[in-house]
Amino acid sequence: MTLVQSMTLEKNTRSNRVIDHIKGKKGGPTVVFFGGVHGNETAGVFALKNVFGEIRSQKTQVNGELYAISGNLGALESRQRFQDEDLNRIWLPERIERIVINNEIHHNEENELNQLYLLVQDILKKSNPPFYFLDLHTTSSDTSPFIVLNDSLLNRKYASNYPLPIILGIEEYLKGALLSYINELGYVSLGFESGRHDDNKAIKNSIDFIRYSLTLTQSLDASGREVKRLMGEIAKSSKVSQKFYEIYHQHDIEPENDFEMYPGFANFQMVPKGTNLALVDGVALKATKKRQIFMPLYQKQGREGFYFIRPIPKTWLWLSKKLRRFKVDHILVKLPGVDWETDKKDTLMVDQRVARFFTKSFFHLLGYRARKLDKNHLVAKNRESASKHEEYTKTLWFNQ
Repeated sequence: MTLVQSMTLEKNTRSNRVIDHIKGKKGGPTVVFFGGVHGNETAGVFALKNVFGEIRSQKTQVNGELYAISGNLGALESRQRFQDEDLNRIWLPERIERIVINNEIHHNEENELNQLYLLVQDILKKSNPPFYFLDLHTTSSDTSPFIVLNDSLLNRKYASNYPLPIILGIEEYLKGALLSYINELGYVSLGFESGRHDDNKAIKNSIDFIRYSLTLTQSLDASGREVKRLMGEIAKSSKVSQKFYEIYHQHDIEPENDFEMYPGFANFQMVPKGTNLALVDGVALKATKKRQIFMPLYQKQGREGFYFIRPIPKTWLWLSKKLRRFKVDHILVKLPGVDWETDKKDTLMVDQRVARFFTKSFFHLLGYRARKLDKNHLVAKNRESASKHEEYTKTLWFNQ
């Protein structure tokens, strides 16, 4: 049992890897919640204990199966983001193969990954679709709650049911996230950021999110009035409009950098040109244009200083949906300089010396997130082909 402490509640609780597992009537979905993937983010653990305890005490009928899982037990015990390496940055195919298949475990977080990987695989093997994986987080800066997800049409459609801002494109910058691994398996997966680490509202926001998610997935039966009430609670928690945003810049902190964010920035804040953002090795880093800042770093651990985001026009979202459904990307490989990187036909290799007109923004339309392989090549990966749409076609949210 791991001791988890909450500065917010001034309470402690004890947690196993599986906080709780409730098996209800057959025919329902399997909903998996993660809390504490970062050990200094305890709101999700306390919220899960609250909601699952309420379901048990009230003997509420459950459809399908519910899991509440603790992410990084060692970091939760030591009250830090991670012990040796960020657990939410190591879910990469080559790392998973070395850790799980070859049993080469070098430090604490790799041991955590090994246990979580085996647990997720066991759930997928023994439980029934449709599957939902929802990861509960908090931030180091003040924030309105928001959703972050990998950009697939399936994820978009599901997430659109929450009255919250939705952030696309995180996978282009953060490599090795747990939800990216799960999304590549084809399942609905998203992260919910409920507030600042030490803000007591973060736990309440997480509780409301969990309860609403259980009605949205039809894990719990609820009246239309109750669903509307839960939606209202979530909507009240956010001061930011319900729209899609995309990340277009990340400030990387190099290991040798001395980075300190200037105080007072909050998520989604607009900052004027010339604003001092951070001190990097003692030199002020300024905004070169008017920017909308996202997830400024106010903690010692972490390699991402801040992001810039911008709203995505509705016409752009509509166009990307149409282009993906017509599989326009399969036409691109007939053009010079564009080839499939693998036989799975989910990754493009783009030689920009030949296909020089293809930009990252164009690939975003088609559902690809691109990264520079070298100065001449882009590698663009698509998750649309992996999405298991067929497992969700009978759900109410899918058919709305």
